[in-house]
Amino acid sequence: VGPTGAGKTTLVHLVPRFYDPQQGQILLDGHDVRDVTLSSLRSQVGTALQRVFLFNGTIRANIAFGKPEAAFSEVQEAARLAQIHDEITAMPRGYDTPLGEGGAGLSGGQRQRLALARVLLTYPRVLIVDEVSSELDAITEAKLRAALERAFNGRTTLVIAHRLWTIQRADRIVVLDHGRIVQQGTHERLLGEPGLYREIYAALVGAVQATGGEAK
Repeated sequence: VGPTGAGKTTLVHLVPRFYDPQQGQILLDGHDVRDVTLSSLRSQVGTALQRVFLFNGTIRANIAFGKPEAAFSEVQEAARLAQIHDEITAMPRGYDTPLGEGGAGLSGGQRQRLALARVLLTYPRVLIVDEVSSELDAITEAKLRAALERAFNGRTTLVIAHRLWTIQRADRIVVLDHGRIVQQGTHERLLGEPGLYREIYAALVGAVQATGGEAK
């Protein structure tokens, strides 16, 4: 977590080597990520970013983009995990439904969950999630929340957090400001000490209450 421009996205992009650090090391299971091949590294890291890329083609082809040899049953299981399977099967052509450029014809929440299914199909051991920051209706928010909570199970997950529930359930929260880590700890610990995290949390709670929602 941290203010806009604090370096959150840059930091997590060091893991799959979208960038390399100028100093220090990034270690996965004790291995410097620069000592393994890019194909090996990125086969273990899945990224679900804020900007969703969908292309002209069927829903099935979009989900299977990162693993084109996947069996149809695998595609369906990834969609179930991402909480989008039922909505796909309710469409007249199901998984064979064609999508326009950018996922035309789908809602924002559907596009996010479809992109998440694509990532989960590759069975990543490390999952990087840049949560959506756009306003979603309550039903879509609940579905996206359920999808992410299921996706987190059994893997290391790095989340750029915009949702209060994600912040609270993290094992470790890293607070960034101007490109530097200024605080680390659990939600409870960081709330108990003065600092940027408590200020961010208070601002998020205020924003939620101002819209009539709940601080989840």
